[in-house]
Amino acid sequence: MESSSDNAALVLGLWGVRYQVTDVARSIAFYTQTLGFKLDMQVLPAFGQVSVASLKLILSGPGASGSRAMPDGRKQEPGGWNRIVLQVNDLPDRIAALKRRGVGFRNEMEAGPGGKQVQIEDPDGNPIELFEPAAR
Repeated sequence: MESSSDNAALVLGLWGVRYQVTDVARSIAFYTQTLGFKLDMQVLPAFGQVSVASLKLILSGPGASGSRAMPDGRKQEPGGWNRIVLQVNDLPDRIAALKRRGVGFRNEMEAGPGGKQVQIEDPDGNPIELFEPAAR
């Protein structure tokens, strides 16, 4: 027989997204000054949290508990292909403005039936997708 705790949802909800970074202060500046996130918390040099709407982005620098090596020795590091997707309006205009600011791009704008998107990188190479949904 299952107990009531067995039937309870394991996941309570989305807390946020964690990115590994090498310089928390630099990352906070990028997300707040370039992308318009709000600073929620910082404990430099190890940790920061920024947010936009309901998204919390946790920035873990060297020495943060969220960036410690795994028991088998694997190191957590920036980069990869999993990414946050941020909705924007007027994607071509946003791309032009970010290029003027020197933001790094992984690709050119792509378009499909769901909308348009482009991938940019934060200062540590973590991917961010900017997405403009197709008009319905």
